[in-house]
Amino acid sequence: MLRDVAVISLATLAAGAINAIAGGGTLLSFPALLWIGRSAIAANATNSVALWPGSLAGALGFRNEVQTLSRWLLWLMIPSLAGGAIGALLLLHTPEKLFTQIVPWLILGATVLLAGQELIAKRLRSLTSANEHPSRGWIVFAFTFQLFVAIYGGYFGAGQGILMLASLGLIGLTDLHQMNGLKNLLATCINGVAAILFAISGKVLWRDAAIMTVAAIAGGYLGARVARRLGRKFVRFAVVTIGFVMTIALFLKM
Repeated sequence: MLRDVAVISLATLAAGAINAIAGGGTLLSFPALLWIGRSAIAANATNSVALWPGSLAGALGFRNEVQTLSRWLLWLMIPSLAGGAIGALLLLHTPEKLFTQIVPWLILGATVLLAGQELIAKRLRSLTSANEHPSRGWIVFAFTFQLFVAIYGGYFGAGQGILMLASLGLIGLTDLHQMNGLKNLLATCINGVAAILFAISGKVLWRDAAIMTVAAIAGGYLGARVARRLGRKFVRFAVVTIGFVMTIALFLKM
């Protein structure tokens, strides 16, 4: 009992800090729940509920930047809510055995995505520099892309922030604070609607979720201080390394 509490507390504390610095905290908190014996679907549902307050806090932290955005950009909340609900329902209708087999691939994909974040950012800069005034086609693509990102976020979630930054870059946003603010707002929509559906379904392990929520908030608060000492690149490298180790361990366990 105490061991389980210690494991998920430390993992989620680190996850909260990592999400505040570089993103990818789910690659720690979700496997921690698996490691202490929670089922894959219950672990994913619990993790989504526990980390949701972090997204909300991030959105509130960037509220001034979000208020300066064009009103139509807030329409991205619509595909975010719809996609988050679809993804959560897909998860709830996925057989436990099948999801357990998919999990290593999901973690591997999220890890590769995090590892390639810098390359994605460079590619985005080249696209947005030539696309400062996106056409209607680009905007439709961004809305569609956000829908699929939200479906993925509702289903699993690790790496969804990187995908959302890509989507926002494609429609011409270049201010990093505005992009992060809108990303956190959209993540709040995705994770919030998914959390509600998970709670209604009875899949959430509430004791674990309560412990993780407190730890995630504390980790997010400490993240800024840690960032100044370690830097984003070091944290990203550490998370990517852990992600690959977790992937190998889960493949061996299958």
